Order: sequence, then C-alpha cells, then structure tokens
Amino acid sequence: MLLINDKLQEFDLDAAIPKLSEQRREKLSQSKNESDRCASAASYLLLCECLQREYGIYEAPIMEYGEYGKPRIEGHDEIHFNISHCRCAAICVVSDTTIGVDIETVDRYTPRLAQYTMNDEELQQIQQAENPAIEFTRLWTMKESLLKMSGRGITNNMKNVLANSTAHFETTLSADERYIYTVCCP
Repeated sequence: MLLINDKLQEFDLDAAIPKLSEQRREKLSQSKNESDRCASAASYLLLCECLQREYGIYEAPIMEYGEYGKPRIEGHDEIHFNISHCRCAAICVVSDTTIGVDIETVDRYTPRLAQYTMNDEELQQIQQAENPAIEFTRLWTMKESLLKMSGRGITNNMKNVLANSTAHFETTLSADERYIYTVCCP
C-alpha cells in the first residue's frame, strides 16, 4: 500500500500532534523548522493510516531502529514500511516484504552535485534527458530508495549504488512535475 500527502502547505500540525505517539512528538520537538515538523508528522500519519487499512492496527506505532537507523514497528516484524518526505509531499509504503521509498522535490539541475553522486553512465543519461532536473531526481530517488530498503542509508559513494542491483524500481513523476518518488523492492 502506498499513500501520499502532497498538500503539506495545508497540513495542520496542531491538529496532528495529539494523534502522534509520544516517541514521534519527541522526534518532532528536535526539529528546528516548522516545515520539517509538518512533513515528518504527515509521513507518520500516513503510516498510521496504512496500518489501519492493511492490518487493522489502530494504536500509534512505536519505532525500533536497526544498526543504520532503519525503522521498524515494535512488535510487528512481519510488517515492512518506509516513509519519506520532501518540501512538497510526504509518502508511506507498507508491505509484507522489504521495501524502500524516497520522494524528492524536482529542483533545478546542479551539475556539480551530479558529478559527485552519479557515475559516468548516469551523468550521460542526465545530460541527454529532455529535462536534466527530472532525470537527476529520478536517479537520486532510485538510489536512496534502494539504500533505504537495504537499511544502509546514504553512503559515501553514491555513484555506484545502482551498479549490479537486481532490485525492482517503480518511479513516478507527479502530474504537476513538482516531485518524483521511487518505490524499491527486491
């Protein structure tokens, strides 16, 4: 199951706070910026909605974290999920198998960042694309969703993340081209 909230500018953080676990409220209190707090709360509420719809779980989930910070739901090892957010949207995926997701705002293309994070083949794809910003963001979300699925998170060598991967990727560009998300599964 996949849910998206792409109306974060309308998100009511005050109304959301009582619906969050104490653990999540504590995490929000550590964020200095309002938009990050809204996006984090929105992604958590999407997880709550997925758990209600798919598993009939109505209590606010408590997270446990793996070695590299990958979250899992306490007491529910059979449920796999991933959440992500960017400036304009939050996303959650829930599955009975390992899964990863990343969502990113499509920003202007920065060749210097691409040089640092993309290998030669990917750079060529970006440079030949009709819209280099969209292609860069597509590749970035693929890399990050794979790393999130694996539980490793961002690595120092982003260039080779996709090399030799047998994972399956489903990438979607929003209709208004504001954001791209990729779901990754084995």
